[in-house]
Amino acid sequence: MDNQIISMIIQGVGETLLMVIASTVLGYILGLPLGIILTVSDKDGLKPNKTLYKILDVIINILRSVPFLILLIILIPVTKMIVGKSYGTIATIVPLTVSAFPFIARMVEQSLKEVDPGVIEAAQSMGATNRQIVFNVMMVEAKVSLITGTTIVFASILAYSAMAGALGGGGLGDIATRYGYYRREEQIMWVSVIILVVMVQIFQSLGMLLAKKMDNKKK
Repeated sequence: MDNQIISMIIQGVGETLLMVIASTVLGYILGLPLGIILTVSDKDGLKPNKTLYKILDVIINILRSVPFLILLIILIPVTKMIVGKSYGTIATIVPLTVSAFPFIARMVEQSLKEVDPGVIEAAQSMGATNRQIVFNVMMVEAKVSLITGTTIVFASILAYSAMAGALGGGGLGDIATRYGYYRREEQIMWVSVIILVVMVQIFQSLGMLLAKKMDNKKK
């Protein structure tokens, strides 16, 4: 491969990281509070609210059931309104975030519900408020599960970003599609795919290492 192709792939790596990291952060900004609200408002939660839980539950289930490529197309007007265009690296962050936050909300809900009820009851008996229980007890107790969930979220968003490349989303997915599929330059395609796989493996390894470290501290 010549220097121009190497430079293009390096740029593709940067664009992919930008899409994935930005979407993950924005996804957690939206999904984390939703996951907490779902946990608290559930029938066995700290402050049950059947109506609120049902509304959020239906919305999240609907968003999670829409295939990403369909969501990408549906959100074109919204994406264009927010960033001024419907294609490219920055534009792809919008559908990636919309796809990520319902998944994150559900994972946060599941992680928080795994916390031992005895720990929560102990905090309540000491006069802790619901807010203190959520942030000082449940979030702390569930941190290993939350970190593990983040590695899954990262891998999923990375896969979606590659799919977005088929529709001009930028990044390594775009390079693999443009050169590997349309131009039949298989070498570039395989290099892009291998880099994507390596990125997932590195992040998952770091995430699992951090989760294991947290778990050992907890013990």
